[in-house]
Amino acid sequence: MKAIVFILLNFLMYSCVHAQAPKNIEARSIMEKMDKQQRLVSHGTFSRSQISSCKFGTKNKKISCVETPRVKLMESVSKQYGINQKDGKHVSILLEPASERGIGMLSYTYDDKTKDSESWLYLSALGKVKRLASGASQDQEPTAIFGSEFSTEDMESGKTDEYSYKILQQGAYKGREVWVIESTPTKERLKKSHYSKILVWVDQERLVPLKVQNYDKYGKLYKKMVFSHVENIKGFWIAKNVTIINMKSQRLSHMKTQDIALGVKVDEAFLTQRTLTDFAFREKYLSQLRLQVQ
Repeated sequence: MKAIVFILLNFLMYSCVHAQAPKNIEARSIMEKMDKQQRLVSHGTFSRSQISSCKFGTKNKKISCVETPRVKLMESVSKQYGINQKDGKHVSILLEPASERGIGMLSYTYDDKTKDSESWLYLSALGKVKRLASGASQDQEPTAIFGSEFSTEDMESGKTDEYSYKILQQGAYKGREVWVIESTPTKERLKKSHYSKILVWVDQERLVPLKVQNYDKYGKLYKKMVFSHVENIKGFWIAKNVTIINMKSQRLSHMKTQDIALGVKVDEAFLTQRTLTDFAFREKYLSQLRLQVQ
């Protein structure tokens, strides 16, 4: 399972579930239920989030910024498509800082194993849309979300068939009973992934991830993700705060969801490159979506 928030960055973008899970459930079933609920939340979602990023250091076994964080505010819209809603479209637009206002990112993900995810970046200062590289290689860095440590791969959902799963252990984590589940990509998935395996600490009652560890293709710890401030919104458990720690770059990013509206109607025309380049068109739809925030 891909790191679950954006929202990300929807994604990431959100981790959720309606009901309590059985205790003696198989690893694949757990991950499929989590992924299904994530897709349900992403099917018509508007959110406003703040992302802060910084270089970090460790003192007394605690990680903290060693520089002033760079803070960005963005609005995001997502919708799911296809059979079982396993295809997804997501767009995010920066509101702050003022110097980056209007920069946008559009991403499409597909259930079809033969199709790579697609992403486009719009640089408002240049007035140009740039298609970003997809896939993964030893020399290619993951496609970052607005310069943060969150990547487009971390935000994917609907990819459960491209992994095998097993429960490594059960027990308590931060006062919650969890399963620790290992996700291993298939041979084909590994060719387009930056991760050789993913460990997920799954809340047994709420079926949300509380922690994720991603390992690189050499088996070394690459990224850690911690989910907090889990709230029930319209019957869904959602982690409103996500912190990602990149062990290679020694940088961290923190995403805080400030506002969110679920089940909103999203016009298909909005999730296209026109939204990146046409300010009046974009604002017309965003102004309507902002009114639906609870």
